[in-house]
Amino acid sequence: MKYLHTMIRISDVEESLDFFCNKLGLTEVRRYDSERGRFTLIFLAAPGDESNCIELTYNWDPEEYGEGRNFGHIAYGVEDIYATCRRLSDHGVTINRPPRDGHMAFVRSPDNISIELLQQGEALEPAEPWVSMPNIGHW
Repeated sequence: MKYLHTMIRISDVEESLDFFCNKLGLTEVRRYDSERGRFTLIFLAAPGDESNCIELTYNWDPEEYGEGRNFGHIAYGVEDIYATCRRLSDHGVTINRPPRDGHMAFVRSPDNISIELLQQGEALEPAEPWVSMPNIGHW
């Protein structure tokens, strides 16, 4: 058995690509448009880890998607959780669960998909402003 991808539905291709590619740092691996099915599939991966993708599914006919808390979250390991959260914050992304412990943070995509960021290796020493930041919303 081999992990292939995680699929999430999106409501706006450009807004989602801005978040996942420009802000989070993923790259587009491939794309498939289905005229007959009226949908677009966009596969994204972390640079250097192209075999593990998330699939963004955009249905051409508008639909309202609930938050679906049973989905859980997507998790990515990062080299420096503080630098990653600072970069995301500088780009206007809300840090829903700041990395107070130097190990874990949560953010949300434009479609409210919960994304967990985990420090690779040992946790970093707790540091400000993260230690004092409250949670915002839920993740």
